[in-house]
Amino acid sequence: MKITFLGATHEVTGSCTYIEVNDKKILVDCGMEQGADIFENQEIPVNPSEIDCVLLTHAHIDHSGNLPLLYKNGFRGHIYTTKATCELSRIMLMDSAHIQMFEAQWRNRKRKRSGAGEYLPVYDMNDAQGAISKLIPCEYNTEIEIFDGVKVAFTDIGHLLGSSSIEVWLTENGITKKIVFSGDIGNVNQPILQDPKYTKSADYVVMESTYGNRYHPERPDYIKKLTEHIQRTFDRGGNVVIPSFAVGRTQELLYFIRQIKHDKLIKDHDNFSVYIDSPLAIEATNIFLNCNTAYFDDETRDLIDRGINPLTFPGLKVAVSSDESKLINSDLEPKVIISASGMCEAGRIRHHLKHNLWREECLILFVGYQAAGTLGRNLYDGVPTVKLFGEEIAVNAEIAFLDGISGHADKEGLLKFINSFEEKPDVVFVNHGEDSVCTEFTKCLHDEYGYNSYAPFSGTVFDLITGEVEKETRGIKIKKAVVSTGSSRSAAVFNRLLASCNRLLSVARRCEGMANKDIAKFADQIDTLSDKWSR
Repeated sequence: MKITFLGATHEVTGSCTYIEVNDKKILVDCGMEQGADIFENQEIPVNPSEIDCVLLTHAHIDHSGNLPLLYKNGFRGHIYTTKATCELSRIMLMDSAHIQMFEAQWRNRKRKRSGAGEYLPVYDMNDAQGAISKLIPCEYNTEIEIFDGVKVAFTDIGHLLGSSSIEVWLTENGITKKIVFSGDIGNVNQPILQDPKYTKSADYVVMESTYGNRYHPERPDYIKKLTEHIQRTFDRGGNVVIPSFAVGRTQELLYFIRQIKHDKLIKDHDNFSVYIDSPLAIEATNIFLNCNTAYFDDETRDLIDRGINPLTFPGLKVAVSSDESKLINSDLEPKVIISASGMCEAGRIRHHLKHNLWREECLILFVGYQAAGTLGRNLYDGVPTVKLFGEEIAVNAEIAFLDGISGHADKEGLLKFINSFEEKPDVVFVNHGEDSVCTEFTKCLHDEYGYNSYAPFSGTVFDLITGEVEKETRGIKIKKAVVSTGSSRSAAVFNRLLASCNRLLSVARRCEGMANKDIAKFADQIDTLSDKWSR
């Protein structure tokens, strides 16, 4: 009975943990690394075809994104998770596969010109569909025996629709040990979702530490703040453009705006329009609207019980096709535009920035973290101009940030999770945090609260029966190549090209069912463009 730590060790993304019990091999999460990659991760110690099942905490790509790759390499077991996570994983994994395929297409065009060999995508749509076919929906708070000697239960952890901590009971040679995997612990008092539910007992705990050295500011009055931003912008005749993450954050904004509309808080602009311009966000919103109401907090369920849809309202419009997206800015009336991506690195938001950044009367309102080096961060830091679609755009619009929205528990919330156990676990394993944060929070648990806490690096193996480290590894830092400013700029331009190609494929898929002559005309236009740039 052993546990091996693989991903999100002293790092924030790429969650993956491996368990062996009796003759069974189990993964908890199989996430993709996103953003900065600091340490080398050990490979899964067995062939993916030998893995019997995966337990998935939630749908975010840093926890689920390598499931199609696992399937591609031979995995055929079940993936146990909550029903809402099954639904969100379906759209997010398909979206991720689109991205992988586009990157491969671009690389292969470049390699063909240089005579290099073919580049294969990390995974494709078939792999994503294969992984999705293995998803098994589970209910919260219900023990499930998945194998002889292995039981699991999912607990609502309040981070994302369907997110969970997972209790795992392992029995080998008459000895039973219980491990609790925290998943990503949610913030309290979030709209729509319930507050995290805490587990009372465990022999071992594996917990995240994303905000292990920080406290969130006092919760602001989101309705009041958002109302002020919209009113101020509309009064001067501008649009409110909100770069937003498609899953989770967009639905929170709709929840706030519904109440603003219902309470008639915006004066002299009663019938203002709100556009969702992100196909992924639209699909995710539909999943929120159709899920079991037990996932929601009391306020949201009360609205539903009174026949009020918490995420829709008069004036809400969706843009599915690119033509619909382009028409948004031809409407001269002040409006709210919610579009992805949240950090402005790709997607339709860049189109809306091009049309609104130069206008002094408009507002670009950020509602989520902006990583260093992203377009969103550059705008937030006050750059005077940006380049979009080959055109230099002056940043004249107001730039603002809606403080306080976070789906992660802060240090106080993390401590509440671990201190809710009635007896101290034998060991608390700390992961899913930046190196310094992970180390600092582990020390805090030990020095200030008396826990036997340990922050393993990738490849560390722990014997759950003896309670001892069988193999201890040290973090091996990845050597980074020095990138010149010119190379960085080239990469940004290239990423914009990939985003545009992604958009083109999305448009092509929506042409199914149109008149043959229109599809043929569109295909000819694409072929002409391709021939031009293949020379």
